[in-house]
Amino acid sequence: MTSSAAAPFTDSPEFTTFSDFTDVDAFLRIPRLTSVTASEDGRVVAAIQQADEPGAKLVSSLWELDPAGREPARRLTFSAKGESSPRFAPDGTLLFSSARPDPEGGADEEVAAIWRLPRTGEAQVVASAAAGLSLLSVAADGTMLAATSVLPGSSLEEDAERRKTRKDAKQTTIWHTGMPIRQWDHEIGDESRRLVLVTPDGDLTDLTPDVGTVTLHAASADLSPDGSTVATSWTQRVRGGETRSSITLIDTATLRRSVLCAADETAQFGSPLFSRDGRHLAVIRSTASSPTDTSYSRLEIHPVGGGDPVTAQLGDLSLTDLEWAPDGTLLVTGDLHSSGAVLRVDPATGEATGVAAGGVFSAPAPTPGGELFALRSDIAGPPRPVRIEDGAALRELPAPGAVDALPGTLEWVETDVDGLTVGGWLCLPTGASAEEPAPVMLWIHGGPHGSYNAWSWRWCPWLAVERGYAVLMPDPAMSTGYGDAGLNRGWPRRPDVVFHECETLLDSVLQRAELDASRTAMLGASFGGFMANWIAGHTERFDAIVTHAGLWALDQQHRTTDAAASKMRVHRHEDEDPDWYRAFSPHHEIDAITTPMLVTHGNRDFRVPISEALRLWWDLVSTWDGEPQDMPHRFLQLTSENHWVLTPSNALAWNQAVLAFCDQHVLGADPVPEVLPW
Repeated sequence: MTSSAAAPFTDSPEFTTFSDFTDVDAFLRIPRLTSVTASEDGRVVAAIQQADEPGAKLVSSLWELDPAGREPARRLTFSAKGESSPRFAPDGTLLFSSARPDPEGGADEEVAAIWRLPRTGEAQVVASAAAGLSLLSVAADGTMLAATSVLPGSSLEEDAERRKTRKDAKQTTIWHTGMPIRQWDHEIGDESRRLVLVTPDGDLTDLTPDVGTVTLHAASADLSPDGSTVATSWTQRVRGGETRSSITLIDTATLRRSVLCAADETAQFGSPLFSRDGRHLAVIRSTASSPTDTSYSRLEIHPVGGGDPVTAQLGDLSLTDLEWAPDGTLLVTGDLHSSGAVLRVDPATGEATGVAAGGVFSAPAPTPGGELFALRSDIAGPPRPVRIEDGAALRELPAPGAVDALPGTLEWVETDVDGLTVGGWLCLPTGASAEEPAPVMLWIHGGPHGSYNAWSWRWCPWLAVERGYAVLMPDPAMSTGYGDAGLNRGWPRRPDVVFHECETLLDSVLQRAELDASRTAMLGASFGGFMANWIAGHTERFDAIVTHAGLWALDQQHRTTDAAASKMRVHRHEDEDPDWYRAFSPHHEIDAITTPMLVTHGNRDFRVPISEALRLWWDLVSTWDGEPQDMPHRFLQLTSENHWVLTPSNALAWNQAVLAFCDQHVLGADPVPEVLPW
């Protein structure tokens, strides 16, 4: 049931401020704000995820927020399937995606349909398709751009029957004719993604009826305000297993296509976004990585009617989100100096001016009245809805999921490393002192293009701080938010450079009396997991190492990852650069590993395939020189997870196992039981 007249639930657990970091299960049940959107008349709606009762999944619901920041949030939707991706239609009704039951029986409950919620009354299905619909954009007359998929060779009309036949026959074959064949956690080639035009009455028109399985598989697209043109990324295969993505314009009346930004061997394009008057198109141009240079992103603003593009001058900011403001300027959010910022870009000159700083911002939502709403986060707090006022002042809007009373303090630390300043965040437990110094964890972030600058539900340092650990989170070489030089320092993915900077910062903070240099652990995921694996073979200074989704044998990983094309372009065949592979593939140093290692990995991880963990685990077990019952290493396999641990119940087991493993080997606690109790 849905009603925009629903009363606030101020007495429900959603409005309880969380502070008990000893309760990992309760931590994982904190409501999580994932997006915020604003209407033309200033209404503000957020999507908020919560774990269901058994911890099997996160379910999203929509909440209306008070834009003035005085009244409590009001829940709008309540279905067990959940609702997400809110977007206001020009008439003020709220559009969203959901696989909730359709009272009129017109939509398949197994896939998401587009729904419309009026200011008063019940939500109704606008449009549905056999494979579901995801809403991408809305024109001024209410026409919508959405994405769906069909089986290869199908049309929208015949897809439902073909899917039923394939499902009944339990047929799961995929016919591959080139690369890529996977992305993150799903196969490519079993479906053909399509862009469809949806009328306000729900009629569908396939705008891309002739595309194959690769062209739009990861496409980002936008609809012009007058509904006449779609701008979309358009991927084509080229030699050597590579692909290139251009920006293509589609006339919605004739389906004629033209190329606006043509990709070549040096760069490709994505993330097109029309200005509100339709005169400009913002796109992101990404250069091709090489053995000497990483990929750099440039924000370009193209006049739709023709003319030279303007490149935005973003300084050190690594952009994340874009949104056009009603006044014709372009709002940009991104990482900046281990924090974040919001910039406003003049489309005529590319000049950027600061709007807000002092946090990581996402989902910018401007209104014609000049108000700007967004989500803001930092290491000390999860994403919270804010109104950004004149002078960059922030007013938080009341919403579920507030966190208070952290079990420690947050401090910025930095040191000199060969003439460069390298910094990071240090989380100190309450009570750490020279008399009772805290054990220390070193966390190295993934990417390698990433930053420790915001709250993480998957890697939250405060769970470890609650148990008495200090957590150091550096932003070393190749971190975002430090311009091109920061991204390229240590390229191509040099673990020795990264560890040198992290270790130097670690040694600097370990001089403090309240930290215990004799009790340390090192943890990392993805690139950080690769760092953990490499560090394990190059030092014995840590008492425990935790590696999640880490690369182990690079000659193997570079060919089996879903990103094989870019990996092989950068690192080449091992015979072409044997010294690099010998020095930096962790598997070469298996005989040097003495530190207890906890290996964790998801079976559905296609970016770092499970074969990396399987090979690492075999190497650890088979080379252990001792009785099997005395082997200190452990392997937590997550058979239903991908590159991340997303299921709340699995995240509970993962967090508890990681903390207990570190407690055992760093603090001398009891071993983790043979059967996990979580």
